[in-house]
Parts: sequence; C-alpha cells; structure tokens
Amino acid sequence: MASNKITIIGAGSVGATVAYTLTLRGLAAEIVLIDVNENKALGEAMDIRQGTPLCAPISIYAGDYQAAAGSDIVVITSGIARKPGQTRLELCQTNVNIIKQIAPEITKYAPDAIYVLVSNPVDILTYVFSKISGVPESHVLGTGTLLDTARLRSRISEYMCVNQRNVHAYVLGEHGDSSFIPWSIAQISQINISDYRKHLNFQDAAMPELDYQEIENYIRTSGGKIIQRKGATFYAIAISVAYVCEAILDTSNTVLALSTVMHGEYGIDDVALSVPCIIGPTGVRGKVLPPMTEEEVGKLQHSAKVLKDVIRQIEI
Repeated sequence: MASNKITIIGAGSVGATVAYTLTLRGLAAEIVLIDVNENKALGEAMDIRQGTPLCAPISIYAGDYQAAAGSDIVVITSGIARKPGQTRLELCQTNVNIIKQIAPEITKYAPDAIYVLVSNPVDILTYVFSKISGVPESHVLGTGTLLDTARLRSRISEYMCVNQRNVHAYVLGEHGDSSFIPWSIAQISQINISDYRKHLNFQDAAMPELDYQEIENYIRTSGGKIIQRKGATFYAIAISVAYVCEAILDTSNTVLALSTVMHGEYGIDDVALSVPCIIGPTGVRGKVLPPMTEEEVGKLQHSAKVLKDVIRQIEI
C-alpha cells in the first residue's frame, strides 16, 4: 500500500483527472484537492472516493491549503484558458498572477514538497514559481514537453510497427510553438531512427517511410485538434502527471523531458524549458545533455530566446 500524500491545486478537468488517475494507479495513500470553487473540489473528491473500495486503499478529500501539510508532491493545475480576443501575453500574465497568489499560501504548509507545474504556459510558470516560492530549485519542475514526447513516440511507433516503449526520442525546448525534435538522437532499440529500416530483419515488415514533417505537424497540432473536437485536453496530460509522480516516488531515477531552470547548459541560462532530466525522490537529480547537432542546439537556444522575450514582458 502506498504511504504518500499528494495535493492537487485546481479541481478542473485536468486536476480532477489527475486525481482520478493517481487513484487508479494506487500512487498515494492520501490525495487532497484544493480549488477556489470549494463545491467543485468537494464534488470531484466525493465522486472518486465512492469508487475507492474497488481500488487500492486511499483517502481522497477536498481541503484548504492547510490540509496540504505533509505532502510529498504538490501538483499545480490552476489557471485559465485563453479567451476569444485575448493575447497569449495577456493570458500569461493572468496565470502568472495566479501562481503568485498560490505560491506563498501552499509553501507555508508544504515547504518540503516537490512541486509539479502543469498549468500553461508551463515553462513561464515553472520559472516564476522557482524564482518566487523559496522552494529549492531541485523541487520545482514543469511537465514541459513530456506530453509532446509521448505523442512523438506514439506516432513513430505507428510508422515503425514497434512497441512504443522501444522508441527513444524527445521533443525539447518550449512546450509551445518553438519546440523541436532532435532527430539526430532519436532511436529505436538503440539503432538511430534514420538507420532503422536497413537493420530490420523480419518477415512482412512493410511500413511507410518516415515523414518527418508530418510527424512534427502531428505533434504541434494534436492539442488543438483535441480541443476543437471535445473542448479540452485532460486524459493524456493526467497520465503524464501521474507518470511524473511515480518517477518522483520511485528510487530508480527516471529520465523524462521536463521543464526546469537552465544554468548554462547548451549556452542557455535563467529560463525554464525542457531537456531530459533525471527524476527521483529528491526531485530533479540532474540533467542529461545528449550530443545534438549544431542546428539542433540552435533550435533549443531559439526556444530559450522566445521564452525570455515573454519573461521580459511580464511582471513577476
């Protein structure tokens, strides 16, 4: 039985689905839901709790910031979606202001927790939280391009007719328009993806050629298509958050593409974006810095510049 406590701030579609996913996976003994809409948090907790006799033992309830005391992990999903006519920068400042309100309240009661930022723009909010919270930087991370990376691996596996877990490839940089795929380090079962077909040796191995541009377009447009079709995205990001929580609670030191503050890696400093990070019980143990091409490093640096341009225009 798990003995961990996880607090989720924000009981909207993402936060509630994170709580539901954590419950199904038995990753916590205690889950606290906090939301400015107390009735929403109460309803979501009650709905999930009534199914727990059929799951691993767990206590899930709604509470205030004080109820977060003793949390091992705090997941922050609070924020608003962009409204018609609202610029990305206006949305960014609004959600930064929400983080600025949350940070002192939650850290007062859970100073030792590891904080997982989910709200968008996740890289900006991860940077802001790192700067204002007083929490050790190793205890602050954003989901970043983890979901983008999952989408990438899913798409490649479809092309190559291979289990997704045998695909090792990343989307790096901003969780947004300036993200990129470093194809030079993409592998399938330790074989570079560009060489995979010629090393394939089994019957009936008909498969289409990799269409790199189609794959990149798929990654960039997936979220928008889901929102257009059903109004919001929350299942895949909830699975991603649960995976991050499992990596934190585990002792195996898992490598994930997550958003953390950079300190000179690839010539990038004082901004949060995604590169492969080693995650464990103490939070961010370190970064893995794959040897990318000069062009790919340039794309990562461009992503950093895009984010820094936004940071310069907001009030922290």
